[in-house]
Amino acid sequence: FGQGLIFGLGTVIVMCMSALEVQAGTQSVGDFVFINAMLMQLSVPLNFIGFIYREIRQGLTDIEHMFDLLDVPQEIVDKPDAGPLKVSAGKVEFRDVHFSYDSNRKILKGVSFEVPAGKTVAIVGPSGAGKSTISRLLFRFYDVQRGQVLIDGQDIRDVTQESLRAVLGMVPQDTVLFNDTIAYNIRYGRIGASEEEVRKAAELAQIGPFIEKLPDGYRSMVGERGLKLSGGEKQRVAIARTILKAPPILMLDEATSALDTQTEQEIQAALDLVSKGRTTLVIAHRLSTVISADEIIVLKDGQIAERGTHAALLRQQGLYASMWDRQREATEAEERLRIARESDEFGVIVRRRTSEVS
Repeated sequence: FGQGLIFGLGTVIVMCMSALEVQAGTQSVGDFVFINAMLMQLSVPLNFIGFIYREIRQGLTDIEHMFDLLDVPQEIVDKPDAGPLKVSAGKVEFRDVHFSYDSNRKILKGVSFEVPAGKTVAIVGPSGAGKSTISRLLFRFYDVQRGQVLIDGQDIRDVTQESLRAVLGMVPQDTVLFNDTIAYNIRYGRIGASEEEVRKAAELAQIGPFIEKLPDGYRSMVGERGLKLSGGEKQRVAIARTILKAPPILMLDEATSALDTQTEQEIQAALDLVSKGRTTLVIAHRLSTVISADEIIVLKDGQIAERGTHAALLRQQGLYASMWDRQREATEAEERLRIARESDEFGVIVRRRTSEVS
């Protein structure tokens, strides 16, 4: 802005001085045009030089920040003798796990549970109970302070992080999409996948017909962070990505909590298809999505408060039953509100048509 202001004021001043000289007869109109052309030829290169200078300075600043980031020591490192994780069945076990982000506040206090191979275990509970922490520990974004996290009897601290994350698939609540094509975002699950495999994964995730209707099909751009797609469409892309990866262990981290009821049911059907035959750990906010789980674990203040099937937990009339009742009341209220709105809209249409006829 300052550079443009200086050029603009300088040009105005010089042209006014030249105009006064023309009026006084000491310069001709040709001299006035010549001075104007010279100023333009001078200002354009100088402005370009200023732009290049600013870009170089910004680039040097970004490089400094990048090297500062690369110099940050890695918190979780592989052991020198760490080997690859060998998965046969896919059994996951948390054994007396204690963990805290801050020593003054414990998050998990002796949590122990098992996800048998090919079964589905759901973890529910109030906010702050430690549900998402369990997923971070399984991916080994953090190491436990006490206890063990085991996969097929192998402590995940004794294997390489690359081999660990290669056998884990995740459908998160907030799907990370890149500003590229839909095909690229699906293929991110397995970079070397063919076009046919990408299409098959999209069909299984129930997003294939939607992609086919787009003008550019699988070459359609999704925008920054997927802004050109709805919430349900982004979730289906994440499911297709997970199907393409085909991991033996699947984690669903509140994959439908931000969706409306109808979209949630459609996404849940796709998730049931993905998790079939896989060891699945579900972290859920909406209890309606975990009814069919083989076991439901209720966390409270970092400890397991209740565990069992949906029907068994309802019979206990404990924390899970109270959460179920509250969510059911909220769902019923939402349904009544939707019906009322549809009735109001129908009444407006009827009155409008009546007035038109009369």
